[in-house]
Amino acid sequence: MLKQRLQQKLLQKLSPQQIQMIKLLEIPTMLLEQRIKKELEENPILEEVEQSEPQAEPELVLPDDNKEGNDDEFSLEDYMNDDDIPSYKLYSNNTSYEDTREEIPFSTGISFHEHLENQLGMADLTEREKQLGLYLIGNIDEDGYIRRKLAAIADDIAFSLGIETDEDELERILYVIQEFDPLGVGARDLQECLLIQIKAKEQQDEITKIAYKILKYHFDEFIKKHYDKIASKLNLTEEKLKQAIDEILKLNPKPGGSFTDPYDQSAQHIIPDFILDYEDGEFRLNLNSRNVPELRISKEYADMLESYSYNKEFSNSQEREAIAFVKQKIESAKWFIDALKQRQNTLLTTMQAILDYQKEYFRDGDESKLKPMILKDVAERTGLDISTISRVANSKYIQTHFGIFPLKHFFSEGMQTDSGEEVSTREIKKILAECVDNEDKRTPLTDEELMEILKGKGYPIARRTVAKYREQLGIPVARLRKELN
Repeated sequence: MLKQRLQQKLLQKLSPQQIQMIKLLEIPTMLLEQRIKKELEENPILEEVEQSEPQAEPELVLPDDNKEGNDDEFSLEDYMNDDDIPSYKLYSNNTSYEDTREEIPFSTGISFHEHLENQLGMADLTEREKQLGLYLIGNIDEDGYIRRKLAAIADDIAFSLGIETDEDELERILYVIQEFDPLGVGARDLQECLLIQIKAKEQQDEITKIAYKILKYHFDEFIKKHYDKIASKLNLTEEKLKQAIDEILKLNPKPGGSFTDPYDQSAQHIIPDFILDYEDGEFRLNLNSRNVPELRISKEYADMLESYSYNKEFSNSQEREAIAFVKQKIESAKWFIDALKQRQNTLLTTMQAILDYQKEYFRDGDESKLKPMILKDVAERTGLDISTISRVANSKYIQTHFGIFPLKHFFSEGMQTDSGEEVSTREIKKILAECVDNEDKRTPLTDEELMEILKGKGYPIARRTVAKYREQLGIPVARLRKELN
């Protein structure tokens, strides 16, 4: 049985302009230029303003709404008002007062694999062996290792090259590759990599021979730093053991790491979104919009609209379609320009709030002066939503007089000391790192001992919290920090 009823609902929906603003707010300066170029390609109404050109918008004679046949649907007054199309660039607020930074050119060289292939070409091998050697080099990773089993590589060669080979033949060719520069390349694990390098030492003195024995027969004890066991098994004095360990530590565990791929696009430097200058006790905060073009309504389309304004009526269907198209593109252009302006204002407002909150830190970059700050603190100061602050802080960077940092660097949780003072967890991590740096490496501090030291300084934290902070700092456990003096 059919029933009819009324129901009232409250729904919240984002407008297309709000969605566009959110997307623009998320992207960093490095990608903003690409986004603007994409909009320029898709919207013929928009055009880029040359810096040498005047920024005034062209005056238009608009169609009269009272003309016969001119429906309200095609009224253009709301779309071509100069005041509704503001400049979003705001040069006084968005460029550095000393904007003379230039790109630093760099030269390209050969890649790591090309370096190995050149050496293979000079090796005393047959054409078949060189072909197999090229395939082996292609399986060497960026660290210089072959991680795959030779049997699996032999199967791939049979399938892709149609060459029947076996593990023994590939191993003989691999031994030739392992003699290439850099030493240790083509190893299948860390132990083999270090052994290749220690064997190639020209001066095979007593210490080098001891280092070889440690790597060959006591590698597990070495990586776990069980030095007492090694000394006992090899009947070594503490002095000779230390010299042998020092000799091993001079070896390169990642022979391929010394090469930078000249074609690697991910190696580009960071482009900061903000530039903060500090001179004479004053801060100057600017948006880095040096490579962001300024937009305006195309003069060509403005002239076209002016010519349409003299028509008595838009009876021609093609003319009506043209006007409807221009209306839609003008509206899209206005939305985009307004979203850009709102993006710049939101970024500046948020960064200024962070600067005001962490002013003492930004003076000299001393992390002990970094106050606890969460997204909510900045949201309350700016009046913006927490999600907006999160989008601003995500993937954005600021250039200061003491370095370039992600905005996330300035956010940290807080805790209270014994005296009731609220401090940042970053300050605790700094003290923890200092304790580890100054410890006796013969007997490194355990997490329990570090916990007691922090408690003595007025920071009552649990052992598991100490372990968490230590891992976040990339500090290994006490046993792996042990060294021989």
